[in-house]
Amino acid sequence: MLLLLVSSNLWAALPSVSDFTKDMTRSDGYLPFYYDAGSDKIYLLVNKPDTQMLLQTSLPQGVGSNDIGLDRGQLGLAHLIVFERHGNKVLMKELNTRYRSVSDNAAELASIDEAFADSVLAGFTAVAENGDNVLVDYTSYLLSDVHGISNRLTRAKQGSYKPDPSRSAVFLPRSKGFPKNTELESIVTFAGSNPGEYVKQVTPSAESITVHLHHSFVELPEPGYTPRAYHPFAGYGKQYYYDYATDITEPTEVKYIARHRLQKKDIDAKMSEPVEPIIYYLDPGIPEPVMSALKEGASWWNQAYEAIGYKDAFQVKVLPEGADPMDIRYNMINWVHRATRGWSYGYSVKDPRTGEIIKGNVTLGSLRVRQDFLIALGMTSPFDGEQTTDAQKEMALARIRQLSAHEVGHTLGLSHNFAASEDGRESVMDYPHPLISVKNDKIVLDDAYDTGMGKWDFHTIAYGYQDYASEEAEAAGLAALIESDREKGLEFKTDWDTRSAYHPSSNGHMWDNGNDPLDAFDEMAGIRSLALKNFGMNSIPDNASLSSLEDVLVPVYLSHRYQLEAVSKQIGGLDYEYERKGDYSKPKGVSFVAAERQKRALKQLLEATSPAFLRLPDEVLALIPPTAFGDDITREQFKSRMGLAFDPVSAAEAAANFSYSLLLHPERLNRVSWQASQSKGIPDVAEIAGRIFAMHWYDKKQADYGLNARLRMVALNAVIKAASSDELAPEAKLALNDALMELDEWLDDKSKLPGSELLHKQLGVYFETGSWPGAFEPKPLPPGSPI
Repeated sequence: MLLLLVSSNLWAALPSVSDFTKDMTRSDGYLPFYYDAGSDKIYLLVNKPDTQMLLQTSLPQGVGSNDIGLDRGQLGLAHLIVFERHGNKVLMKELNTRYRSVSDNAAELASIDEAFADSVLAGFTAVAENGDNVLVDYTSYLLSDVHGISNRLTRAKQGSYKPDPSRSAVFLPRSKGFPKNTELESIVTFAGSNPGEYVKQVTPSAESITVHLHHSFVELPEPGYTPRAYHPFAGYGKQYYYDYATDITEPTEVKYIARHRLQKKDIDAKMSEPVEPIIYYLDPGIPEPVMSALKEGASWWNQAYEAIGYKDAFQVKVLPEGADPMDIRYNMINWVHRATRGWSYGYSVKDPRTGEIIKGNVTLGSLRVRQDFLIALGMTSPFDGEQTTDAQKEMALARIRQLSAHEVGHTLGLSHNFAASEDGRESVMDYPHPLISVKNDKIVLDDAYDTGMGKWDFHTIAYGYQDYASEEAEAAGLAALIESDREKGLEFKTDWDTRSAYHPSSNGHMWDNGNDPLDAFDEMAGIRSLALKNFGMNSIPDNASLSSLEDVLVPVYLSHRYQLEAVSKQIGGLDYEYERKGDYSKPKGVSFVAAERQKRALKQLLEATSPAFLRLPDEVLALIPPTAFGDDITREQFKSRMGLAFDPVSAAEAAANFSYSLLLHPERLNRVSWQASQSKGIPDVAEIAGRIFAMHWYDKKQADYGLNARLRMVALNAVIKAASSDELAPEAKLALNDALMELDEWLDDKSKLPGSELLHKQLGVYFETGSWPGAFEPKPLPPGSPI
């Protein structure tokens, strides 16, 4: 009784909110807050206890390094939270939305809540109260590492950092209250030691990294939104939860898609305005002509909404003066600068309960447009004193239009479709390679990138956003859409099957062109050859250092790399689609890529490792001096074994090893081994290894160009590396080692090659111990993606 009396007296001693905050500045909004300038503290008024709301964190001012990946405008995690008061404590608890019981039975609801853990994100001590409203000091959490920056820096091997409160502060100009959301922002300094290369590159003092962190408290959307069912052919990413109240005959996993809320004013009208349009806002800091290009590209989506009967449902505007891009109410297209080129991306803030998209947020890397311009310059060598670079600039702007549409598409809920380029560039959700052509023996850029929506884009928007009068009409309409568009020949492959070049899907490739990757490779190889033939002084502008020729040369020399990935996936490849039971009267299933295609693909891959393919014209080699004083040696250049000198041998080494990394990946060889045992004519693992050695070791007629000695060692090193992999199946390992023994016997008999005696001894060590004394790390290629 005495303990209860003491506790009650302490509780009663809390001051009122008005008394505690009498010298503070109040901001009204969804959750009102007070700022105490004397202590630089934010006090949050929790006036909605036990009410579910959204806490979204983000990064308004980032680090500026693509490698670290902490970009301006980047979204953090979205948490479904409630504030719970327990005595003098207030807990901010994240609710578990992954496991549910969708039931009217209170006991069943309680059982699931008690079975799986929630997460308390932060605990606060009450400092004042007015009835059920309680005031807490939010400052320490506002200045904490809610974005996981310390862990990100550690994973990137950039040093050990943690927030320093003495060098952090509330950022009041972007801390604001609105009726349905409250926005809080802080300046947070991370103090650290042992800074890495990337941190040093982008900070004035590498032991101190200062960023801005943003917290948004958001009222959950009003009732009336209905989740739409997921289908693997719909073109949307999967949202899901597990419902433990389902009948035992039904799966517990409930799948649905993420999308914006969109409704027609008149559902029966052929064309209707929406109740509320989807509006995206452009970062006002985007320069022209990029601003106009981004607006045009993003606006293409309105074509798809018009096709399903909406008038002006999708709009693109410049963010109004005074509006805050971090405000949860604005869908944003951000123009983000980094020290190096890197990925662009589109993410969304979603209601964790339903998948309803609340805010779309696009991040476009500003250096991407320059990479396309560089590719265009290298391909056309326009600096002849008369020709302009207008066509090259237009190609870069055409790419940025497509990129704008692509990333906005992600924020509408859409996934990549890497199979779209095989049907006439039918989606902005593909990764497009510029479609370069040759006319009158000259490379032209007239139709490098497509414009507007493709057939697949119309399909996805129809699936996600078409209105239906009832659940029954929706189920029937969506099923009919899937069936109709499959009959039209639309195909879909996304990251799951195509992100890595060694995955088995024979279609769906990144940065490729054409409906046949083998034909497209031959075309690209011809364009590459012509571009190298024309490469020279006209490839760089007046007054540029001659060593800068290397910067323009790299994307030309490696212009085949993306199509080569598509070629490699034919070897050991599989033909299949995302098929469900009942999609077809007779299942299409899965089949091997035809033997003749696999043979042709193998031939192309090996030709891409040959000295004839990888040589550079003597005229080009005579022009490129060591890097000029005042110029930088960057990651975008070839790695040299010759110091400052341009190294054409190591350039060939890197390109050849890239081909082998595709061909000799253990997963591919394991599939090849199985397929060859099941289908006559498919080259087996032994034949692949034999063809490699035949080209680089046994063929005395092979042209040299000063590259053969290195390329021989690259080939041998690659085969031994594959044979040594723990992931390689034993039968495939046996086949590679058998081919290596044949090479060893050849070296013993044909001791005319320099170093053959030593190689013979080294191979003996490998066979005896499994260790390869001649192992070396081939030089890597300069970065490829993104373009």
